[in-house]
Amino acid sequence: MTTQELKKLDREHIIYNWKAQGNIDPIVMDHAQGIYMWDTEGKRYIDFSAGLLNVNIGHGNQYVLDAMKKQMEKLCYVGTGFSTEPKAVLGRMISEITPGDLDYVFFTNGGAEAVENAIKAARSFTGRHKIYARWRSYHGATAGAITLSGDPRRWAAEPGIPGVVHYFGPYPYHCPFGSKTEEESGERALEVLNTQIMLDGPETIAAIFLEPITGTNGIIIPSKSFVQGVRRLCDDYGILMIADETMSGWGRSGKWFCMEHFDVIPDMITTAKGITSGYVQLGAMIWNRKVWDYFQNHPFAGGLTYGGHALACATAIANIEVYKQDRLIENSANLGTYLEKKLLELKERHNSVGDIRCKGLWACIELTADRENRAPLAGFSDSIRNVSAEISRRLYEKGLYTFSKWDFIFIAPPLCITADEIGEAIGCIDYALEYTDTFAK
Repeated sequence: MTTQELKKLDREHIIYNWKAQGNIDPIVMDHAQGIYMWDTEGKRYIDFSAGLLNVNIGHGNQYVLDAMKKQMEKLCYVGTGFSTEPKAVLGRMISEITPGDLDYVFFTNGGAEAVENAIKAARSFTGRHKIYARWRSYHGATAGAITLSGDPRRWAAEPGIPGVVHYFGPYPYHCPFGSKTEEESGERALEVLNTQIMLDGPETIAAIFLEPITGTNGIIIPSKSFVQGVRRLCDDYGILMIADETMSGWGRSGKWFCMEHFDVIPDMITTAKGITSGYVQLGAMIWNRKVWDYFQNHPFAGGLTYGGHALACATAIANIEVYKQDRLIENSANLGTYLEKKLLELKERHNSVGDIRCKGLWACIELTADRENRAPLAGFSDSIRNVSAEISRRLYEKGLYTFSKWDFIFIAPPLCITADEIGEAIGCIDYALEYTDTFAK
């Protein structure tokens, strides 16, 4: 089919997420390799968002494809009551790279389902009902996960599941408590969280969820003392600490799991995305020993038809082997320093760049209309203006795909990227920022 025939067929039948369906004109992608994608017209794009922050090892890795083919010829699927070699081996491999005693794995289809099951496990383990989650967070689009999410994608699903309470985390650039530094923002957020827990009744709270680094709400990096303070509050009040590492795990931040940056071991981790790098769907809820011990004599009320899917688990095994063989975790940490340097150079050149936040190969440019008073340019949920559509158009024009919304341009390339390729991509963003500079002082 021609590109136009494919587009016509697509628009006659396909529903796209988070968009008004009448305003969609998709680029039709044909193939991909490494950090690059090609559309059906032959134009090449740098995938500077690793798909949707999931293609961590890069596209078309032959080692993974060969492992998938081998498993497909042997066994794709068997009922969840059976064990398979890929499921058992993957469980062991995950336990070897997770921090502390997070050694026990329940497989799901993706991150949102991992969150759903963590909510159920926390309530069963504690006998409590309330679940705390941060404002400016995203945990998935299923009923419980979207209720936890502290951004506008939640609104269409409200009132949502009962028992969810939101709290403010640190955000130094726009701190709701008036602080200006990372440390002070963390201290004030922790003080308010402690007061909120006291007023809400700690004996009613089952779990505190947090993205170790806030993802699609701005790559907001908390202080180590804040995350450690949340751990202490959980220990003091018998609350489970649950780290949602759906985006932040699997080398994205320069560590296997982002919580390692804070020297904190949560009670549970929920994860997905980079576990298979998007080659096939898989997620996981991971427990520590005390949660595992509880469920030795108490049934866990969770089950999914495709949990522990043999093909998905074999894909994840191959992914982990690629991370190790190609030293992709180290590459993320090392090139993260270079990426931050290049982004700071952009900030020097463009008045519309208010803040740069970077950890590993995961970064955000926050736009501003006025650096001095940190005035937003687009505003929360595009409350002032929409600039992301034009940013995306300019980036596509230059052959770059990366996710942008509101005041944020996000960067999360495949971990196999090189310094030269980062430089090429930053040049494309440099061009797009000429547009946003027209709105800034």
